[in-house]
Amino acid sequence: MAKTNDISVEEKLRALYDLQIIDSRLDEIRNTRGELPIEVEDLEIEIEGLEKRAEKFHADIKDQDDQIKTKHEVINHAKTLIEKYKSQQDNVRNNKEFEALGKEMEFQDLEIQLAEKRIKEFGAKIAHKNETLSELTSKIDDLKNHLKFKKEELEGLISETQKEEEYLIEQSKEFAGKIDERLLASYNRIRTNSINGLAVVGLERGAPKGSFFTIPPQKQMEIAQRKKIIIDEHSGKILVDDELVMEENDKMKSVIKF
Repeated sequence: MAKTNDISVEEKLRALYDLQIIDSRLDEIRNTRGELPIEVEDLEIEIEGLEKRAEKFHADIKDQDDQIKTKHEVINHAKTLIEKYKSQQDNVRNNKEFEALGKEMEFQDLEIQLAEKRIKEFGAKIAHKNETLSELTSKIDDLKNHLKFKKEELEGLISETQKEEEYLIEQSKEFAGKIDERLLASYNRIRTNSINGLAVVGLERGAPKGSFFTIPPQKQMEIAQRKKIIIDEHSGKILVDDELVMEENDKMKSVIKF
């Protein structure tokens, strides 16, 4: 095969149009999936975000459970001290010592009250978080079921055309290899910027396919001569003549047939 830089302009135009036929068929296959791939991706992202939020709730609940345990330990310790101080009061030698122990007991009683208050507060927070977590978990489950359905739907569509798609991808690579890098880069750029993915188009009633702007007769003659790559000034697409289109369409029927 001739080097890509050595082939004629006509051969380049034919190679470009052939590649366009293959890529357009790939577009058709992928378009049958509609918004499903995006829907699946969006659902996965949403589920991931909600699961991270649920993890934070679990961590917060555990932290508050630990706080409650700590407060219970404070209460138990305070009760132990109160019993100790009560026992010591039975053996004091004067009122001053008795009152001092009484103040210690009052302080420990306040510690118990404060700890019990905190336990109630933490308990209320846990109850609220558990309620929210339950709603969140239910939502995650619903989304996962929806995601499963969408994935099965998408996988079904992919499986129907997977072999053809894989075949066409290889064909696209093969035909792209016949085009020099700069021209291929231009082709890919035009395709990317085109709503319908068309970078190379023929003429219909003197206008580029999909355009209402008529090409002047002189320019149409230049296109038909295939001596240079001509870009439509309105659509930005590479233009080829009708005869080349028909010839390549016939030739490529055997290539894209699957």
